[in-house]
Amino acid sequence: MRLHLSLNHLIQLLTSADRETARKMHTLSLSSTTTPKDTDVPIPLLGFGLWQLPGQACLAPARAALAAGYRHLDSAQLYRNETEVGSLLVETSASIPRSEIFVTTKQGVCGGSPDKTYQLALASIQRIAGEADGGYVDLFLIHTPRGGADARKELWGALERLYSEGKTRLIGVSNYGVEHLEEMRRGTGYAKKVWPPHVNQIEVSLTSHLPVSIQGEREKRDLIWLVADLREKKKKLHPWSQQREVVKYCKEHGIVVQAYSPLVSGEKEKLEHPLLREIAAKHAKTPAQVLIRYGLQKGWVVLPKSKTPERIVQNANVFDFALDEGDMVALDGLEEEV
Repeated sequence: MRLHLSLNHLIQLLTSADRETARKMHTLSLSSTTTPKDTDVPIPLLGFGLWQLPGQACLAPARAALAAGYRHLDSAQLYRNETEVGSLLVETSASIPRSEIFVTTKQGVCGGSPDKTYQLALASIQRIAGEADGGYVDLFLIHTPRGGADARKELWGALERLYSEGKTRLIGVSNYGVEHLEEMRRGTGYAKKVWPPHVNQIEVSLTSHLPVSIQGEREKRDLIWLVADLREKKKKLHPWSQQREVVKYCKEHGIVVQAYSPLVSGEKEKLEHPLLREIAAKHAKTPAQVLIRYGLQKGWVVLPKSKTPERIVQNANVFDFALDEGDMVALDGLEEEV
């Protein structure tokens, strides 16, 4: 006699720790999403970062990511690839509807007045979505809190305007600490059409050169200022830098946490850490796959990047295993080594 057991029956036979692992393996997939508070807009939990891939350099990796099943692309004004992202959306529209690809962009500098700041943001959407009515991005972020309270308010006002016009489906912030989020919550000088911000992207590792195609001295100065600030902030989000205070705040207020550069910016010393390698060997996975899985099980939206097609595919192959409670506790402990 053959015995047929459902997944739920099998889970009941496991220990509590094993049950949790089984549930996570069952529920997380390449199509898994999270939906920000008070919205109906799902964000894919696994995305593909486009930093350090300016202009045409982003096309081959982004194509490889879409072919591997990613449906979330993370761009920014600073990355200098918004136009290319837009062309890729057109190129792939016959096989992947626009509605199935989640696109993020970011702005980190003001334009000199509220309207000019809005126009800079609108130009990003037009580069990605074209100038026809109905074009949109899925998420627009303030790239950095740098510039002071007035600059933050001006940028947020521009994003709220785009949001009210339907030109972006969600709005949020990046590199914001608790103090910046509290400034928004208190609302002094804010219209507060949107609170809380839908997303806080706090994983940043900017360690290369300025992007190409910078036009104008003021723009060059602003970008140098922005890159320098992001290098200084380095709000990383991975086992060695867990940002527990701001992550806790975001969870309490219903703000989705995005983890940028979850692969510790490719730092060899960390990727070869004995504990990480031991856990990777245990699951027959790479250290990078373990780090991505760690972020997903933390409930973060994870945004790895790579130029290599094989690694792009490998980074998405993280849904056939789960880290157990002991693995997660051990990885949590790595922060103590900083």
